[in-house]
Amino acid sequence: MIHMKNLKKIYDDTGTIALENINLDVKKGEFVFLVGPSGAGKSTFIKLLLREVVPDEGVLTVNGRDVIRMSKKDVPYLRRGLGVIFQDYRLLPDKTVYENVAFAMQVIEAPRRLIQRNVNNVLEIVGLRDKYKCFPNQLSGGEQQRVAIARAIVNNPTILIADEPTGNLDPETSWEIMDIFLKINAAGTTILMATHDKEIVNVMKKRVIAIEDGHIVRDEMRGRYGYEN
Repeated sequence: MIHMKNLKKIYDDTGTIALENINLDVKKGEFVFLVGPSGAGKSTFIKLLLREVVPDEGVLTVNGRDVIRMSKKDVPYLRRGLGVIFQDYRLLPDKTVYENVAFAMQVIEAPRRLIQRNVNNVLEIVGLRDKYKCFPNQLSGGEQQRVAIARAIVNNPTILIADEPTGNLDPETSWEIMDIFLKINAAGTTILMATHDKEIVNVMKKRVIAIEDGHIVRDEMRGRYGYEN
């Protein structure tokens, strides 16, 4: 699913080495936490997977695609296989719950009937079928994040990337969100989640990859957070 070998990324404008000597493989169906101090390289890691930035050295394949050598016209096809969830939800304020989720399928010109079926299915998964007519400002933070999750999975991605998805949520709501992630993972979707949530990482006992100063310093199955918040 994800293969990195001797990966290095330097930001030319500052000369900063964001990531160096990154070697790892993430297999289909894994649930992986990406942890480390702020500024350690986690955001760059995610940007590389989405091809928002390109490595300077090494090998990077995602879903069998050579991310480094692909042309710009192939990037949208790479991203279709990836679902992305952010801390700040990034919902469209003038669209309803249904319309926000449907939009992810409309941009790839999916048939209307398929859109209707998939949107209803994912809203059921995240527990928001009864809120489909609501606008984002009528929802709680947890509900908005559920909409963001529904939008991220409506096109059936093979990999779900979550960047601090519980960062703005209270502990109870955070666990509700994690229960949804577990259901998605159990259905076969690979999940990579960057987080500073110590309790979630320690309780869930999933694979943990720790990054510090641009290097992988730990890669543990049934790992722990390992940092003080």
